[in-house]
Amino acid sequence: MARLFSPLDDELGLLPGHLTPNLVQSMARLGAKMPFEQAVGDLAFFAHVTVPEATLRRHVQAAGAAYVHLQEDAVQELERTLPPAPAGPPVQQVSVDGALVPLVHGEWAEVRTVAIGVVEEPVLEKGEPVVHTGQISYFSRLCDAETFGRLATVETHRRGTETAGKVCAVVDGAEWEQGFIDLHCPKAVRILDFWHAGEHVAGAGRAVYGDDTAPLKTWLQQELHTLKHDRPEDVVQHLVSLKNEQPGGHPLGQEAIHLIDAQIGYLEKRYAQMRYAQFITAGYPIGSGMVESGNKLVVEARLKGAGMHWARRQVNPMLALRNVTCSDRWEEAWPQICRQLRLTSRQRSQQRRCTRATLAAELSDGRAPAVPASIPPQRDILASPESPAPVVAPTAQSSPRRPADDHPWRRPFLPRRTPSADQAVSPKR
Repeated sequence: MARLFSPLDDELGLLPGHLTPNLVQSMARLGAKMPFEQAVGDLAFFAHVTVPEATLRRHVQAAGAAYVHLQEDAVQELERTLPPAPAGPPVQQVSVDGALVPLVHGEWAEVRTVAIGVVEEPVLEKGEPVVHTGQISYFSRLCDAETFGRLATVETHRRGTETAGKVCAVVDGAEWEQGFIDLHCPKAVRILDFWHAGEHVAGAGRAVYGDDTAPLKTWLQQELHTLKHDRPEDVVQHLVSLKNEQPGGHPLGQEAIHLIDAQIGYLEKRYAQMRYAQFITAGYPIGSGMVESGNKLVVEARLKGAGMHWARRQVNPMLALRNVTCSDRWEEAWPQICRQLRLTSRQRSQQRRCTRATLAAELSDGRAPAVPASIPPQRDILASPESPAPVVAPTAQSSPRRPADDHPWRRPFLPRRTPSADQAVSPKR
């Protein structure tokens, strides 16, 4: 008889395995927020349940992998059906950036993150209008720029980037970030992160005044004020005049002049993205701090701890759970993860039944069984699918054999007692 999955399990929200749904959810949420060893301790303290660290890690990875699978399916569905995007906010900010995470064997890899938020009305702080962005959500993946742009569609579509009244794309100067904006919001107002532009201005100043000197600080403060409230062309003209400076009474060397020219060339190509005075007047943000904070909050706080080194296949499942946690969407996402875990359990069970039936048919025909390379593991359904256990093909049963006469099975459980001669009892008369 085929093994079935009870519809009542779905109704009660049960998950595959022997653990309760609440315990599985607690493990996934704690493991997404803190190192696994600490999560085991907190789980024991709050839930009075002790589980091995390997078990907790396995459940966390399975939950994250389920959500990664869900989002990939959602992207394919969006590409197939092209549904209209939900209504976006009047003004939305989109910022993308990358952060490095440590992998095993001393390797480092770049995790890309997009942060999307709603731009709020400017408020006065220290006499100047300041723009804040709220309702921020994140999407992060370890992949190349092209794949990331495609997968991030699930988040830009959900947030209504396509239909937002105005999108402010605040990024630094990386080329892949401009490609992301071209794909998701080509009509966006492109803004070069103010502090990123300021760093290029400071680079030219250091070539003349030295690093971390009082003259540099005074000069840089004036130039940043000009950059923020006047025209970027004025700042670039000031950089050009730096080449005529003679610090200490000596003209600049060729290396310093080349460095200043490099900063000038970088800024001249981005005049349209540095109209900060106009952006501030329009109520637009001029900094990409929300995605830089996202790198620290979403990625580095969990994946870049002391002594941590991740297998590449483990990164995206953890990032998926981090996105859900840091975007405050756990209540929305967890039921979806549960449904995916149950669906995966059924699919694996069905695949195992088909594999066994095929092997049994081959054995009955006298053929050598051809074991596929990708038989699902015979273990807890929440095990990580990337590390399957080996599967041994069933062998033909041999005919039963009788145990030998001196086999332990033939010995009586209690030894028989034989009365001695002096203990012999005479027969009754």
